[in-house]
Amino acid sequence: MNKKHIAVVMGGYSSEFEISLKSGNVVCEFINAEKYHIYPIHVLKEGWDYVASNGKKYPINRTDFSFSDGTKVIKPDVVFNTIHGTPGEDGYLQAYLSLINIPQTSAPFYQAALSFNKRDCLSVLKNAGITCAKSYYLTKGDAISHKEIIETVGLPCFVKPNRAGSSFGISKVSNSEELDSAIHKAYQEDEEIIIEKAIKGVEVSVGVFKNQENLIILPFTEIVSETEFFDYEAKYLSKSNQITPARISEEDAEKVRREIKKIYKALNMKGLTRTEFILQDGIPYFLEINTNPGLSKESIIPKQIKEIGMSLTDLFDRMIQNVI
Repeated sequence: MNKKHIAVVMGGYSSEFEISLKSGNVVCEFINAEKYHIYPIHVLKEGWDYVASNGKKYPINRTDFSFSDGTKVIKPDVVFNTIHGTPGEDGYLQAYLSLINIPQTSAPFYQAALSFNKRDCLSVLKNAGITCAKSYYLTKGDAISHKEIIETVGLPCFVKPNRAGSSFGISKVSNSEELDSAIHKAYQEDEEIIIEKAIKGVEVSVGVFKNQENLIILPFTEIVSETEFFDYEAKYLSKSNQITPARISEEDAEKVRREIKKIYKALNMKGLTRTEFILQDGIPYFLEINTNPGLSKESIIPKQIKEIGMSLTDLFDRMIQNVI
């Protein structure tokens, strides 16, 4: 059997690059090495390189994504995309790989770009009948009216960058005096921001994997955060209790599953995703969908996979086989 060459792409240009490196290393660890040749690829602002096991770096030829392994030139059969943020989660890398005919494991470029832009994604999903929190949009340079913001979304509210992940730049605002600093913080990550009404209820995170045409909805994870909300510390520094499966009724779980199916149909989504909801009074409010969810040992998806008795090796194999 000819072993396929799998380039595991990690890093990126955003604040999430370190988290992405952790995800990429987990993928390299658990891909079946008897079945595939595995190449860790670092895509960073300072360069794109294949990083060999001895630490030696070999630059990527961006004309066709080929690289040397020290003895011969490799052109990967598949790119396993584990970049969080730009350029791997916002569609840029997907579009580039599509142009040079290399399949990759995450959502296609349009779905990635749309879902990464929270404002645009909310517009599409609200039109498809998905319940979302009330929101208010600002772009850098816009006049800021505290009165208008509070009349639209109320207090407390969340101020977040429109295009960022891992809760970078997000603040929970409880009074008008906190708005300016929260807006300034969000602008550090993106020139577009979104301000949303705070929904109170049970937060659940839902992993979904589209295996060929079958939608596999993983067991839900309930997020109980020690911090004000599920922020960076809660996600990655053990400041939250993540309970899998979530402690919700089957009736509420089925409501969330119905929303997931509607979202996947509306977005024509593919690949592995993680979607966040808050259940308030039995109504699931959509928060966001991540097309390159974290796969590090602290991440939610690996825990959900374990809950259904599937190994990460099996999951990664299915993701690769889906696009070959």
